[in-house]
Amino acid sequence: MSKLLAEQVFKPASFPQYTYISRKSKDLNIDFELRLQQALKISGCLTSIVGPSKMGKTVLCEKVIDLENLIEVSGVDFNNKNEFWSIVGAKAGLPVSGLFSEVDKYEGTNSQKELNRTEKYLLNKDKVINYFKDNGLVLVLDDFHYAEEEIQLHIAQQLKDAIRKEFKAIVISLPHRADDAIRKNADLTGRLNLINMEPWQIEELEEIAKRGFNQLGVKINAELARKIAIESLTSPQLMQYICLSISTLMDLDNIQIEEISEEVLENAYKFTTVNFEYKDVVKVLKEGPNTRGKQRKIFITSKGKSLDIYGLIVESIADNPPLMGLTIDELKYRIDNIITDSDKKPDKKTIRESLNKLQAILNEKENIYRVFEWKDNTVHILDPLFLFFLRWGTH
Repeated sequence: MSKLLAEQVFKPASFPQYTYISRKSKDLNIDFELRLQQALKISGCLTSIVGPSKMGKTVLCEKVIDLENLIEVSGVDFNNKNEFWSIVGAKAGLPVSGLFSEVDKYEGTNSQKELNRTEKYLLNKDKVINYFKDNGLVLVLDDFHYAEEEIQLHIAQQLKDAIRKEFKAIVISLPHRADDAIRKNADLTGRLNLINMEPWQIEELEEIAKRGFNQLGVKINAELARKIAIESLTSPQLMQYICLSISTLMDLDNIQIEEISEEVLENAYKFTTVNFEYKDVVKVLKEGPNTRGKQRKIFITSKGKSLDIYGLIVESIADNPPLMGLTIDELKYRIDNIITDSDKKPDKKTIRESLNKLQAILNEKENIYRVFEWKDNTVHILDPLFLFFLRWGTH
């Protein structure tokens, strides 16, 4: 067997054959793979998978369902509620419309004759459902939360009717986002398979590094694997990214190295952020709303920076330890520690109002800007890659 390359072992953007880690759900102590297999065998039910971003929800589907049977669409694909079945059918390879001809042969009194018939083909719901059933296909609707609320409700209605005809579908969404169209839909009561994907534990993420570097013939000590796992912010995808960056910087494909060195970590973190497009997102957050000519109060930090309240919020989110959720009290504590002048620290009311304004700005922006959600007095980080960029990227 030829030597494996790092890109074959650490695969952040596709199915990680050599570093796939199977996990058990905490509530049932059952493998998520087995749980999804069971769900897909229950005819007439829709499967709903909810879990934080970059947690392996789609990879789980790819592990359980043969790739040739998996048809993936995204909530961002739908701008019009009437497009649902045409988009799903097109993703499965069906023509949306066209003409088809048939030739009928029949015996006349003296000779055989032919009759040409041309009909218009138009893709519709029943054709898509039958095609999926006949070919053993499963629809995976990823990022369902990105569809507009009206479209979500329409899709839920369409799927309710489809699953009664044994159409198999999985809807993937984030927590803290409106998934009411599926999980709180009275019409779907008793017809849902609910799978809640918990964030990855440090020990589970460590296994990606240990297993992967072992495949490459390189040692990594437990403490180092743990540091990378903590910085991966509960995301296996981010763990794969960082390990691939380490492998690239150390040129493991061409140089025989006995053990991963700690000195490479900081460079690997920064190198990992090169392809993360969050610079404009950070800029929008730091700028906050339009000041309309008014001067904002400026605070001096322990690092010598001059920041307004929005800069302080961004700085506090990026502070140690990296957390995917921060309450208003935790944010206040971090901001207080960042500011040098104890007499000029913003109160919770100011922080809360500023977060409300930031949330309003993000709500009006494209999907890439929706990196956190301020809800129930807590900032929920929706995208671990964003927080990682905030900590290690250039902005």
